[in-house]
Amino acid sequence: LKMRLSKDFFYTIKENIADEDSTSGRLLVKSGMIKKIGNGIYAKMPLGEKTAKNIEKIVRKHMNEAGASEVRMPSLLPMEVFEKTGRKNAFGPSMFKLKDRYNRDYALGPTHEELFAISALSKVKSYRDLHFTTYQIGPKFRDEMRPRLGLIRTREFTMKDAYSFDKDLEGLDESYKKMFEAYHKIFQEIGLDYTVVRADTGLMGGLLSEEFQAITNIGEDVLVMCDKCDFSSNMEISPNATKEIDNEEEKELQLVETVNQHTIEEVCKFLNLDIKKTVKAMLMNIDGKLVILFIRGDRELNETKVLKLLGASEMGFANDELIATSNAVPGYTGPIGLNAKIVVDNEVLNMKNFCCGANKENYHYINANVKDFKYDMVGDIVNVKEGDTCPKCGGKLFFKKGIEVGNTFKLGTKYAEGLGLTYLDSENKSHPVIMGSYGIGIERIISAVVEQNNDEKGIIWPINLAPYKVAIVVINPKEEKQLSVGEEIYNKLNEQGIDTILDDRNERPGVKFNDMDLIGIPVRITIGKKIKDDILEIKLRKEDTVEECKVEDAVEKVKVIISK
Repeated sequence: LKMRLSKDFFYTIKENIADEDSTSGRLLVKSGMIKKIGNGIYAKMPLGEKTAKNIEKIVRKHMNEAGASEVRMPSLLPMEVFEKTGRKNAFGPSMFKLKDRYNRDYALGPTHEELFAISALSKVKSYRDLHFTTYQIGPKFRDEMRPRLGLIRTREFTMKDAYSFDKDLEGLDESYKKMFEAYHKIFQEIGLDYTVVRADTGLMGGLLSEEFQAITNIGEDVLVMCDKCDFSSNMEISPNATKEIDNEEEKELQLVETVNQHTIEEVCKFLNLDIKKTVKAMLMNIDGKLVILFIRGDRELNETKVLKLLGASEMGFANDELIATSNAVPGYTGPIGLNAKIVVDNEVLNMKNFCCGANKENYHYINANVKDFKYDMVGDIVNVKEGDTCPKCGGKLFFKKGIEVGNTFKLGTKYAEGLGLTYLDSENKSHPVIMGSYGIGIERIISAVVEQNNDEKGIIWPINLAPYKVAIVVINPKEEKQLSVGEEIYNKLNEQGIDTILDDRNERPGVKFNDMDLIGIPVRITIGKKIKDDILEIKLRKEDTVEECKVEDAVEKVKVIISK
């Protein structure tokens, strides 16, 4: 594909991009690769679309090599398919819902497990029809509450989603392993710095979920790693294995006045307490009901763990109306004498003589102990912290941030059972098909690559992802020889399959150089005054040095650079 900047659709933005909250978002908008259309909605411009296609090509190659067959599913889905698997309500407000002219309910596809299972019904009758894997690369739609970080969390995005179909768990293990290996090949070819972590199965359900996470300075996911072993997990499901046993003698419960001391930090300062000797209350609305959770004062609540423990789907802070159904007093809520559903973190059970709210305005208890109150449930409901104990080897945990660029799920039989996808075994007995699901976010890869490959000038694309491999900058396109040599090399490179830009705009040299650095083209050829001696300059985007080269050697020189 050719691109002459004087004639084709090309632009960059000189001003700072104020409404983007990530480096990749700012650079992709500034370089004219994407354009923000609305909150969480982006258009891909020519350079951005070409980069996406380069990534899709790598993904497609490894999917095909792993034996998967490509299909294309619709984005407009009858709502009844989600009703059969119980996911209509599970998605809640995240699903874009609409009606047709006959008042029938539809959704814009947030995911396609159901559709792939329905398509498999046409093939699967007997165990002899299994195994197979199908995949697509297409749009997904989710009504995100807080779209952010450029292309990392959007409301419309492109996903490669693959689905495997097997007759037993051994077959699923084999299918999963093939996809897992293909994912490693994909991310290694793309050149990402990434790690794999165990994750929550969430809305997908199933037996296992693992995430491929690109390591970045930003990212919504906190990756929990061990300093001594290979333990790695998403914060959402990292177990708190730290066991701090308090061997103090239990003291007598005491009510103390704490006027206008609402936060745990204020109470600790007022009473001169270590925050680890306090228990704080979290007043939550869980599936429309008040649940009060108690955790150690220095801990953060883990929403995923809470929802899993309670078998619930939605959680938020309780409003005044819900709190009024109990005797809880915000800022002074404690478990002793509390008239509400109480869930206690495991860690609290090992504490002695702690401080907690007294359910009375301006009062707390000190020297509280577990024997002083009743609770409905107990479990691990907190986030781990750096320095906590590794659940695998006892080492120390540390954190990194990541962008989830891929995930793999062992789904089991959930979707097959909901949609009647069964097969007959050799004895003519019916069994549900066992499925796996494997997703890759194309735009998230774009963002992750930019986050890992940029400098103060702009993007630094790896050669295999770059929208164009070479940029030819003609310093003065009005000078006949400069332009003719530029066009000659431009045509030769493109004829040999090396996608090349010709910057023949009537702009200052500095503008042209800055634009080529911003859009991150790997190789720049500059044609200027020395062309009268048949000399041009070659510079790599990731290096500062400029090399002079004879015109007749330029094409071969570029081919050598690109083949490295």
